[in-house]
This record gives sequence, structure tokens and C-alpha cells, in this order.
Amino acid sequence: MHSVKDKTVILTGGAGDIARIVLQRFVAAGAKVMLVDLNEESLQEVTSGYSDDSVRYSVADVTSEADTEKYVAATVEAFGGVDVLLANAGVEGPVMPVSELDLSTFQSVFNVNVLGVFLGIKHVFPVMVAGGGGSIVITSSVAGVSATPGMTAYGTSKHAVVGLMRACAKEGGPHNIRVNTLNPSPVEGRMMRSLETGLMPEDPRAQYEAIKASIPMERYADPEDVANMMMFLASEESGFLNGGVYMVDGGMTA
Repeated sequence: MHSVKDKTVILTGGAGDIARIVLQRFVAAGAKVMLVDLNEESLQEVTSGYSDDSVRYSVADVTSEADTEKYVAATVEAFGGVDVLLANAGVEGPVMPVSELDLSTFQSVFNVNVLGVFLGIKHVFPVMVAGGGGSIVITSSVAGVSATPGMTAYGTSKHAVVGLMRACAKEGGPHNIRVNTLNPSPVEGRMMRSLETGLMPEDPRAQYEAIKASIPMERYADPEDVANMMMFLASEESGFLNGGVYMVDGGMTA
């Protein structure tokens, strides 16, 4: 098991399918986790059964600078610092031709998937510098290195966070702050059911089978696959990994 014992972790998108598994894994390994999401009811459900000594939550809109300052401050107050930021909050947006994509929809996807990451990094950097370093893991996607027709906003946003990561990795390196992206293939869960329906509304199951067939390992990623890479990139075992794009895609982009 990779060592994250006693590390303080912020996990955005804290009520999602991936976050539930990530939370289990990190707490089992001895980390302290602050979950961040807009949906308080879901956060309460996800955190039920965990001790306040290891898990807290903050209801926040990641696109709001005030809310970002609030969840970072809440983490420092609860646990004494921030060692790891798992910038995992994201939305898929609609599937439609670029000519039909209105500006407000594009901006809303970009705001969550890029602005939310930028704000998180901006406000944890000083805390990490004061604490002697840290690890920031941004959830990008295979859509951050390739493209799918009809998913302009999502693909653009996932490419953008790769550029954001590279800039911040160079800035953070001298302070022992590592920044990397994790780029999963389709992951089993709600988001992919939505995208399958958007890509092939007449037969979402056929779309699922077609996507699965495009992955050499012939399956979607499980949330556990993503959690495994998050755990590694958050741990000291990856201490010299900075500025990297780490595919968790079963060979999809090979």
C-alpha cells in the first residue's frame, strides 16, 4: 500500500462515484480527508459512518473563489494543513455539434472543469509552501489527449487542465509541490450513462459496447482503477513525478 498515512487530503467532487471509492481507500490508509461538493445531502450520506477525526466535508461551489477559500481554510482548521489536493470535480456537459453549443453551456463546463481546478490550486499553493510541499492530482480524461465529436466543451476543458498542470508543476517544483494529471478512460458510473445516452440516444447500450470495444482491455475503468493511481500520485513513492500525464485507460489511447 502506498503511504498516505497522516496526510491531509482535499477531494473535490466529493459526492461522486469515484470519490466514494477514493475516500474509502485513503481513510483505510490512514489519511484525513475533506470532501468538497455542492450537494450537502449526498455529502452527508457519503461521510456517514466515518469519524470526524478522519473525514469532514465542506459544501462549496468550486467555481467560486470565496467558497474555495472557505474549504481550504476549513481543511487547515480541521486537520492542520493540506498535503494533497485531488482536483476531481467535473461535469460532462451535453453532447451536441459545436455549431449548436451555446456560449453559456460551454462556459459552465469550462468553469467547473478548469476554473474550479485553477482556484483550488491557487489557494492550496500557499498552504503547501508553508507546509514544505504537497501533491496535486487533477482528474483529466482520455478526452484531455484526444477528441470525440459532439463533446467540444468537455474535451476542451480536459485539454486545458493539462496545460494548467504543466504550468503549475514548473512553478511548484522548487517548493516541493508536485502537480500531475490523471487521465482515465470511461469509468463505470453515472457520468458515462449520461454520455452514452447523449452519443446514441436510440441505443445507449450499443454505444456502451462500442466504447468498450475501443479499449484494448475490453472494459471500462472501475473507480478502483482511478483510486489506485490517485493513491500512488499522492504518496511519497511518487516523490519525483511532476508535470506528468498519467493514463488510466486500458490502452485506449495507445
